[in-house]
Amino acid sequence: MLYVVKRDGRRVEFNIEKITHAIKGAAIEQGLNLKTSQIVGAVQKVITYIEMTEKEEITVEEIQNLVEKALGDSGYEKVATAYSNYRNERTRVREIKSDLMKAIQQIGVETDRDNANVGNNFSSKLLRIASESNKWHNLAAMPKSLAKAHETGDLYYHDLDSYNLTINCLHIPTKELLERGFNTGYGTINAPRRIETAAELSCILLQSTQNDMFGGQSHPDFDNDMGIFIEPTRQEIIKELKELGVDEEKIQEVVEKKLRARVRQAMQGVVYNLNTMHSRAGSQVPFSSVNLGIPNTKEAALVCEIFLEEYEKGLGKGEQPIFPNIIFRVKDGVNREKDDPYFYLYQLACKVAARRMNPTFMNVDADYNKEYYDRGYMPATMGCRTYLMSNINGEPGCKGRGNIAPTTINLPRIALHANKDINLFFEIFKEKLDLSKESLMHRYNILKGLRVKDLPFIAGQFLMKGSEELAPDDSIEPILKQGTWGIGFIGLAETLVALTGKHHGQNQETRELGYKIISFLRETTDRFTQETKLNWSTYATPAEGLSGKFIKQDQKMFGIIPGVTDKEYYTNSYHVPVGCSISIKDKVDIEAPYHKLCNGGHISYLEVDDNPKGEDIMDIINYSFRSTNIGYVGVNFHIRYCRACGEPLHSNESKCPKCGGNDIQGISRVTGYLSLDERFGAGKYYERKDRITHTDTHVNTYKR
Repeated sequence: MLYVVKRDGRRVEFNIEKITHAIKGAAIEQGLNLKTSQIVGAVQKVITYIEMTEKEEITVEEIQNLVEKALGDSGYEKVATAYSNYRNERTRVREIKSDLMKAIQQIGVETDRDNANVGNNFSSKLLRIASESNKWHNLAAMPKSLAKAHETGDLYYHDLDSYNLTINCLHIPTKELLERGFNTGYGTINAPRRIETAAELSCILLQSTQNDMFGGQSHPDFDNDMGIFIEPTRQEIIKELKELGVDEEKIQEVVEKKLRARVRQAMQGVVYNLNTMHSRAGSQVPFSSVNLGIPNTKEAALVCEIFLEEYEKGLGKGEQPIFPNIIFRVKDGVNREKDDPYFYLYQLACKVAARRMNPTFMNVDADYNKEYYDRGYMPATMGCRTYLMSNINGEPGCKGRGNIAPTTINLPRIALHANKDINLFFEIFKEKLDLSKESLMHRYNILKGLRVKDLPFIAGQFLMKGSEELAPDDSIEPILKQGTWGIGFIGLAETLVALTGKHHGQNQETRELGYKIISFLRETTDRFTQETKLNWSTYATPAEGLSGKFIKQDQKMFGIIPGVTDKEYYTNSYHVPVGCSISIKDKVDIEAPYHKLCNGGHISYLEVDDNPKGEDIMDIINYSFRSTNIGYVGVNFHIRYCRACGEPLHSNESKCPKCGGNDIQGISRVTGYLSLDERFGAGKYYERKDRITHTDTHVNTYKR
């Protein structure tokens, strides 16, 4: 009796009919109608070969090898090829299934840390399991050349689990939505009449939008959009006071006190809601960003002021709010200088940033921002750095628009393949750029198959530019033409080390090469825009989980190379390595030119000692914005507080000085947004450990 050993180790009796069916199926696939006698002859050859092994047990793989040999020896080469292809496909399916099962098993223990905002509850785990399943589906469905580029680590298709389902991120047209009302699918929400309702609905907009998308969302002009609800609230208070018989002389004094109290309550609600309300099947709070700082009215200025004050207070015990990301826009003549009308808001923003790491700061006077500001279009960004203003298919600006999808290139790998040959580097780089374009065009063709009703809120409620005249069954293709298609990059520093032995923080000549590399990328995306009439952009990828993925794959391929693959992560985008001893001035000067090149999103981080002062933050921002063309800056330090009482702690304190507790929470910035230390992925965990403060934290010498 002959036994067959299955792949899972089980022993079963040999069944000749399975071989017969396999040969017959392969012949049919090739359009060949083999006679029964021909099939029997081939099967008999297989049995003869098995008998020649003189084995009592034989594996499935061994039998399949003998089937291929028998078909070839019988002159049925086409059938043998079809059978071989079938085997390979089944092997691929089994590997996918095996990898998926392993991933699901691991998720059952704990969700991964590719996204530091994802929790570890039931909803999070269920979402991650579905995510892993759809990743494998999308890889199996796309052309093999594209799948291979992602699987081997040449390219990375962001949010592969959403590849066929939705798009990335959005600057919400907040004022327009609130003024006309909207429907989340369960009934109409009328336009609010008071600031409290408007503030609450602004959070609902973020939550509902995120349920339709895989990336983050922003209020691109929060203080001005909320400011229009101040006067109706004031009139409501006046009416109430009159009804209560308050003297006309006292009404004005009382009104302003009550108004500030109500605005304060509304802004506290925004901070609380965005750190408690969940989206995406309950797995995470919304990735939210709020742009403010250039008020058009005194009412908008009041919103800005009180919102910053409420964010500074923190949560119930004073804990650090994780969301929203706050982007404070700085503009000469508006708030940057002491004589500017809203300088006090800039001072407040710096004071809050010195305690909470938020706001980050956007330079509206950078020439690529000022160009649009002067034309009446307010620039905005997101904490995770999505930025867009130009538009080849219509009106510029950011409202109602976002990044549709990004692909990121593994720059250090190209440099390692080039082996210090810079001309060869650019040849390979061009090939990877063309492949990135192909990947995003493939994604475009998949996504245009979606209909408006597949994105019921962002498309169905006309949040996205291009959706205004679409019906539920219409393709979302007009929306895809309004957003941006980003080609990102990671590890410029390691790329330069691989090519020259030094990175751009160490050598002027290398600095020029780094700029040349990213200029080539920008020139290419600009050319793609003209060729395809889609909005292509150069994206300084905010690599979170990716920072550790690429380098692990390259370590297996190239080994440990000093300065390139000798750590657990690649350096983010064009940044100078976090462990490089460098002054704030030099880091700003080196990184600033890349901001203009990276028109899909950019940010520079400056690491300082714990507990900076507001004046220190302002000095850093003033130097950066007055002296360079930098666009977006965040100041980083480590926040620690007692979980029991909320008391802030210094970095060297292991016990709370207030209550004596030792349950200490750490907060750091991950790729634009804040995160609890324990939620950092492996790559970012090691990157955070390597961060050192700059050599001139106190930059008073930069003052004018």
